[in-house]
Amino acid sequence: MDRVKVCHIITKLELGGAQQNTLYTVNHLNSEKFEALLVCGSGGLLDKETESLKQVKTVFLPSLIRSANPFNDLFSLIKLYRILKSEKPHIVHTHSSKAGILGRWAAYFAGVPVIIHTFHGFGFHDFQSWPVKTLFVLIEKVTALISHKLIVVAKDNIDKALKHGIGRKEQYMVIRSGIETKKFASANFDKTALKASLGIPQNSSVVTTIGPFKPQKNLKDFIAAASLVSSKRPGTVFLVIGDGKQRAELESLISALKLKDAIKLLGWRRDIAELLSVSDIFVLTSLWEGLPRSVLEAMSSALPVVANSVDGTREIVKDCESGYLVEPKNPDKTAEKILELLENPELRSKMGAFGRELITTEYDIDFMVRQQEELYSELLSASHS
Repeated sequence: MDRVKVCHIITKLELGGAQQNTLYTVNHLNSEKFEALLVCGSGGLLDKETESLKQVKTVFLPSLIRSANPFNDLFSLIKLYRILKSEKPHIVHTHSSKAGILGRWAAYFAGVPVIIHTFHGFGFHDFQSWPVKTLFVLIEKVTALISHKLIVVAKDNIDKALKHGIGRKEQYMVIRSGIETKKFASANFDKTALKASLGIPQNSSVVTTIGPFKPQKNLKDFIAAASLVSSKRPGTVFLVIGDGKQRAELESLISALKLKDAIKLLGWRRDIAELLSVSDIFVLTSLWEGLPRSVLEAMSSALPVVANSVDGTREIVKDCESGYLVEPKNPDKTAEKILELLENPELRSKMGAFGRELITTEYDIDFMVRQQEELYSELLSASHS
């Protein structure tokens, strides 16, 4: 029997959960049963990683960009259509908002038998203007009509989508955005050396966050909370892992609040397990999320989490058990919960241990791949009947 050709399409290979998981999927599909093809925009931090993919053909499409551009979008749609007509995949699986729309329509016009999309998060949110949000919702509603399956990373995402009239309930299924659970749960690093290499005093408490420097991640509130915590507990160190367009703006805020010695902007790092091992608390101030990979990694590392109560985040962080959930745009409350944990080592340990227990096989990245393989086989079989 010929292998099933699966084409994954994603907007850009940034250093994010959706991108890392897509690369992992195409590289770990059972090569005896599946042939993987990856189509993506260019200019991402993970572009070079495609060179090490085993038996995976990668096609870069420079016109496939996140920002709306009618000319680029039409050009990308035509290019995607031509690629799919040439490659003739049995299944197209799209990720991210732009690639999710253009990729699914290109697959539809190209006559691809099975069309799947994963919502790692939504392109619309409550912080957009009404006309923009309405337009994005409308586009998703229409595109859901040509989708055979809609995957979400959190159950909360199904409720949100159906509330906005996107798709039918039977179209949805949950496949968690997986992490390498063993890597974080069994981490054994030289914490003394790690702290020294980062310039962190050995007796300092460490509060960490991870994410790109963009409005969604709301890092200004993290910095505001850090300022409040520092005023009560001088010497606390705050690690910010990530980078992006808001860097200059965030640096100015850190400078204005006189936090240059307290906050370390580490840029993008690949040694996340090591950095979490020297942390005491993980914080996420995002305004919206799908299922934050960083929180899964922190919980797997037995860290208590203080996070905004949004979307998939509130599904995995159990308030007052594995950490604390706070309402968005409330850095005072975030700081209050950080201080409570810093002042109570036993509570930190108890919450961290409970959080680690919550990261079951369901959140393992290899389990995620197996679930996708089963779905592909099931949908393809149904398309032939």
